[in-house]
Amino acid sequence: MLIDVIRAIDRQAQFEGIGTARMRAAGVSLWRDTTGWASMGPAAAIPKIPKLLAAMLSTAFHIAASKPDLVVLVDFGVFNLRLANQLRRMGYSGSILDIFPPGTWLDNPRRAQQVSAVVDPVTAFRHQYDFYRSVGAKINFFGHPLTSQYTLRPPRIAPPAGGTLALLPGSRRGELRHHLPVFAQAYRVLRGRRPELRGVFGAADERAAATIAETIERERLENVEVVRGVSAALADAEGAWVASGTAVLEVALAGVPAVALYVIPRSMVWYGRRMIRHRFITPPNLVLGREIVPELLQDAATPERLADEIDRLMRDPSAQAAGYVELRAALGPADALERCARYAVDLARAG
Repeated sequence: MLIDVIRAIDRQAQFEGIGTARMRAAGVSLWRDTTGWASMGPAAAIPKIPKLLAAMLSTAFHIAASKPDLVVLVDFGVFNLRLANQLRRMGYSGSILDIFPPGTWLDNPRRAQQVSAVVDPVTAFRHQYDFYRSVGAKINFFGHPLTSQYTLRPPRIAPPAGGTLALLPGSRRGELRHHLPVFAQAYRVLRGRRPELRGVFGAADERAAATIAETIERERLENVEVVRGVSAALADAEGAWVASGTAVLEVALAGVPAVALYVIPRSMVWYGRRMIRHRFITPPNLVLGREIVPELLQDAATPERLADEIDRLMRDPSAQAAGYVELRAALGPADALERCARYAVDLARAG
């Protein structure tokens, strides 16, 4: 998304880097494909460390040798912050823009200072901007880049016997493994109440689409299809089940009634409770400090609860819709992505 807007500002801009198919489709010359790099929890991440360390070092050497006008880091803080530090140790003095810097929901003064010492951080959330500024760390806030990608539609009530339900189980292998069985059972429960219900699975990539298709066939789900991406899944939806994460923000910005869930291996629950001290984990609820999207986590994410909550919202979305309006205002101006792109171009030209 950022590449498209930068190119509209600077027609001569050229892009290379690491990423996946969407970046290649946007015209990026990829040095390395990052498919499969993401993981759920330390047990899954530890075996990947040697490979990721080697990739980080080779990326740093390439950047230091090619000296681009600007380095842009997006999320993936464990990798990207180490990459930025390695570049600085190698004497790289060019601009490094970090979008979605680490620790968004974990206020840590030491980490904020570490981040701002090596990169130009740009946060998508006002509270992180305020925190960085409170500890004397540099940071910019233009708003959330997704605000320009969705139009908040008016509340829409689903037909009593049917409606279209978007099913967004996540993109990581672990998310698909833990969420798809629950989605399948919950869909059957909801179809028992809404016999004309239509389901639309949103797949993040080809691998996810294949996994979802296998689940549909194995579970013998009726009147469902698989589309690519969140936007396509939401196009005609009157409700959505969505794995907690950025996708919940997309659903909320589109104005679709939603229920969030997240299920992790039981071995990770203790680790998760140590890391996350907030009452909520779903971004819209974190931004507003109250629950506007029901969160069904771990044992609470039963097929019956999922069916109950979304059925209620598909019948009367008005209260959640009011929360979406408030959320939209809290995420900043509609031109956030354009302002961020302009800042990136200015940094590149100044470098």
